[in-house]
Amino acid sequence: QVQLVDSGGGLVQAGGSLRLSCVASGRDFSSNAMGWFRQAPGKDREFLTAINSYSARTKYAESVKGRFAISRDNSKNTVYLQMNSLKPEDTAIYYCAASTRYSASNAYPPMDRLSYDYWGQGTQVTVSS
Repeated sequence: QVQLVDSGGGLVQAGGSLRLSCVASGRDFSSNAMGWFRQAPGKDREFLTAINSYSARTKYAESVKGRFAISRDNSKNTVYLQMNSLKPEDTAIYYCAASTRYSASNAYPPMDRLSYDYWGQGTQVTVSS
């Protein structure tokens, strides 16, 4: 059974940092893109960032560019999200996601939800002002 378990969320003051982790089990995602999305109350789930299989290509939403950084460790089947300079508007449930489509080294990872087949259960991030 394929499972993504994301963790690392919590309560942090504005300007602080958090590091989220997502560990995949049941399938090797080293050849596939992985990403992070978030969903705030009353809003749609939005794309944040994604990374291709070889960590050579990444994509970021404008809202987090320069503040968030995605990375992965294929030996651990794990993807990370380092979040710095957090703002109250970053408050949301954060979800990791994994695609089953092959990700070439020179290909940018997808940014749309439909391209991702597996999802973590979500981890709450709350940023206080």
